[in-house]
Amino acid sequence: MLGGIAHLPRFIDKVRLRHAGKIQDYNYITTGFDKYLLEFLQIEPDAFEKEVLAERNDDQILAWVQAHARPFSAEELAQWNDRISHAGPKDESARERFQTRLVEVAKKRGVPVETLPNATTWADLIELDEARM
Repeated sequence: MLGGIAHLPRFIDKVRLRHAGKIQDYNYITTGFDKYLLEFLQIEPDAFEKEVLAERNDDQILAWVQAHARPFSAEELAQWNDRISHAGPKDESARERFQTRLVEVAKKRGVPVETLPNATTWADLIELDEARM
């Protein structure tokens, strides 16, 4: 969290990493949590990216986000944070994507998928993929 906003610091890092050439061919603006965060904040993707790439620190970017995001209540922010933390696959197609990602994580680790820690949310899957779980 940054400024109480779930996913914001991760999104900032992804913009920096992509432009440093450390993550290739990854569309971080129009998919997944990144897209949903921009929609929640009602911030234009190009403006956000430009601000991050202006070599600001996280606190400066947070101040910019707070100045440019739509007004939202503490309750709306709590709902956003809860959704990000607890969202799991909601339909068959999403369950298939989730399972495919689990298989990919298991392959990266060189273990059977059944031996991975139990993951039920998209946030869990990110934690698994990035070896924090």
